[in-house]
Order: sequence, then structure tokens, then C-alpha cells
Amino acid sequence: MASETTHHVAMTLADHLPVLQVLVPFVAAPLVVLLGSRKLAWPLAFAASAVAFVISVLLLMRVIDGSVISYHIGGWAPPLGIEYRIDAANAFVLMLVTGISTIVLPYARESIAQEVPQRHHTLFYACYLLCVTGLLGVAATGDAFNVFVFLEISSLSTYVLIAQGSYRDRRALTAAYDYLIMGTIGATFFVIGLGLLYMATGTLNMADIAARIADQGSNRTIHAAFAFIVVGMGLKVAVYPVHAWLPNAYTYAPSAVTAFLAATATKVAVYVMLRFMFSIFKPSFDFEVETLELIILPFAIIAMFAASFIAVFQTDLKRMLAYSSVAQIGYILLGIAFLSETGLTAAIVHLFNHGITKAVLFMGVGALVYRSGGSFYDRVCGLGRSMPWTSAAMVIGGLSLIGVPGTAGFVSKWVLVQAALEKGWWPVAILIVLSSLLAVIYVWRMVEALYLAPAPEGRQATEINAWMLGPIWIMALACIYFGLATDVTLTSAQSAAQGLLGGFTELH
Repeated sequence: MASETTHHVAMTLADHLPVLQVLVPFVAAPLVVLLGSRKLAWPLAFAASAVAFVISVLLLMRVIDGSVISYHIGGWAPPLGIEYRIDAANAFVLMLVTGISTIVLPYARESIAQEVPQRHHTLFYACYLLCVTGLLGVAATGDAFNVFVFLEISSLSTYVLIAQGSYRDRRALTAAYDYLIMGTIGATFFVIGLGLLYMATGTLNMADIAARIADQGSNRTIHAAFAFIVVGMGLKVAVYPVHAWLPNAYTYAPSAVTAFLAATATKVAVYVMLRFMFSIFKPSFDFEVETLELIILPFAIIAMFAASFIAVFQTDLKRMLAYSSVAQIGYILLGIAFLSETGLTAAIVHLFNHGITKAVLFMGVGALVYRSGGSFYDRVCGLGRSMPWTSAAMVIGGLSLIGVPGTAGFVSKWVLVQAALEKGWWPVAILIVLSSLLAVIYVWRMVEALYLAPAPEGRQATEINAWMLGPIWIMALACIYFGLATDVTLTSAQSAAQGLLGGFTELH
């Protein structure tokens, strides 16, 4: 059932929610710069993010039953006009992005004060809001070229945000530069793919492209477009083995930036992949099935093991978590490669659960850096005793990363194992469990450093203040809450999976 927004003069504010979702942070970003006040920059950014979060929750409530909201920009009907199309899949992603950004902002207020020079604070918040705008736009739009435009808005602001870490470590500049090169190559591939799709179908509206591709089954141009889009987004998602930009970007960026990006940026890129693979190309497209089973599936399994092995041998906590992210992206791609409703549900739930888990861990590491000046294991030794609250939250995040029952991480891995068994792929189910055991090793190393290693002499570390501790604990409790109360996440993910497998409803 698709509920279309009617366009008459008396439209209520509720009818404009899809465009307000993107407009609120977009308008707030230049406002922060124009006002030029350091005192107002943070409250403005926080207010914009909080309003966007409320909008995303309202949108999710309206589409969780499987309905679709179609919003025509400027009253121009698609395929001529640009359409924002909200269904369960992207409403879920919108809620993740706005929720994480709102919770990370109070934390950023304190951590940025130490990591970024004061004169850059207003510009920092402007870039942060632009990054949020780009990610929300990518998720909300129903126009393929618009996806590219918003992807570039979020990417360009991300490069600047990562480079801000250079005041503490100059390597942040090379990390941002590497990401810029890889991100640009990815975006170029993506836009070439879009060009080929336009060439074959003569339209850029996603629902329209899907309808026209269906008649052109084995067109070579469409095959090439699919390949370019998957490789381009693969770079953005950090699919193994094209993940090289991610560890440095996460390690050297300011702590608040890492926490935000790790929880949202790659997740939105995964959403774009899902949207193109299921709403546009459809699983009936044989070329796609072969790509997923022969290329994506093996690389997803390799990522689960290779990245986890690398994480075990890291000496820097931030870098260890960065490699763990590459491994977790492997789980999400594995769910997609199953090409089943259960597999897709697992991928979408893991996308959310991994987001909240990584937010806790990266904010926790940021708090340790804030007090000890570095994220190497030898710098954080013994901090579990002097910073008990921060360390306890990190342990909860670590348990969720492993997938211990009662945490969010367990839910998604459980559904993933179910999906593997449903297909009769029990060796894959065993591999999922084995790769989770590798996570036990690197999480235990973190616990060992925090609690069992002796603290260096003369270090006086105290617990961080409520501005930083509050967000860390909100996310830690979310890991437990979503591990026990799975209704919201599983219902949304299942509704999203059904919507994606059903493809777009026909244009009206």
C-alpha cells in the first residue's frame, strides 16, 4: 500500500517532513558560519540535529507498516521532478544518522575543545552539519543523481572533519588525503554507473529506472552500470579489500568525528548499495545474483577473518576498533549476499546495532585519549580503576561487538546465523560464530589493558565530566536495551527487507 502525498494548497507541516529532514541541518550549517559566534555554534548545531531526529522518528512511525511517502520537490511530479521517497528502509537509516549525530554533539562540545583550536570551532560545527545533511539527503532522495550530489556534500565535509585531527597528529592530513583520493575514485565510478543507467533508460528517478530496466534484461550497458555502481559504493562502504582508507581515517580524526563517522557514514553507503541492488536492479537480475554469490560473499567472509586478525595485533585502541569495523561490514555484506528476507533483515539490524556499538567504543576511547593523551594500549593502562564509568561502558560496547546474549550485537548475529541455516549453508553459519571468537581476543586485550595492567607512575587521571560521560552511557544502555527489546529494530528491519525485496511500488 503506497500512500502518496497529495499536492493541494492546504498542505500541513507534517506533509513537508521528508524535505524538512534534510533542510533543517542544511540551513543551520551556513547560519553557524554567518553568526560567527563560538558560543552559539554548538547550541545551533545541537538544536538542528535534535529537530532532525524528531522528524526521523515521526517519519519512521508513518512508514513502519510498509507504506511509502512520496514527496514531490516544488510540486513537480516524478519522473520530471525530484522525488523524496521515504519507506521503512531509509526511515530506519535516517533515524540512525540523526540519533547518533544528536548524541555525539554534547560529547563533541568537550572533546573538540581539546582537539581542535578554538578559532575553528564554528567551521567545525558547520562541516559537521553539512556532513549530516549529505547523509540524510542520500537516504531520503528517490532520484539517482541526487544520491551522488548528497554523497559529495557528505564526503567533502568528512575530509575536512578528518583533517581537523592534524592539530594533535599531523598524520590526520595524509589520512584525509587518502580518503579524498579513494572517495573521489569511488564517486567517479558511481557517477559513471549512473550515466550508463541514464543512457539505457533515459530517466534518473529510481522507481522509473527500475520499471524500465525490467524490460531490458540482458542489456550490456545495464550490466556495466551495475558493475560501476557496486565498485564505486564498495569503496565508500570500505568493502575488503578496498578498505585501505578507513583505518587511518578513523585513527587520526578527532574522537567525536570518528564516533560519528564509524556509526553512520559506512552505514549510509551500505544503504545506497541495498537500494540499488534491490529496488532498482532487483534480485531477478541474474548478473546481480552472480556478483553477490561469487564476489561479495567470499570477500565478506575474508573480511570477517582477515580484518579481525589484523585487529588482534594492533597496539592502538582506535586502530583496533577501525579494523574491527571492516570485519563488521563483512557481516552486513554477508547478510545482503544471502539474497533472502532473513539475510536482509540481519544486514539491516546489524547496520543499526553495529552503529550504536561503535559509537560507544569510539567515544569511550576518545574519553581515554582526553585524559591520557593517547590511544595506545600502554597509554591507557590501568585507566579502568581511575575512570570506572567510562571503562564499564566500553566493556558493554565490547560485549556487544563480540555478540554476547543480552546485547544488541547478539541479535543481529543470531539472525545472520538463522539466515545461513535457512539456506542450508551451515559451514557459513560456523564461520560467523568462529569470526565472533576472534572478536573475543581483541576485546579481551582492551579489557586487560584497562583493568589488569599496572598504571604508569605519576599519572593522575580522573573520570570525565557529564557532557562526555552522558552520551557514552546513553549509547551503552542502548546496546543493552536493543539487545533485550528487539521489537523496534527487528520490526523496522523486517519491514525494510520486505520493502526492498518487493522493490519500489509503481509510479503514480
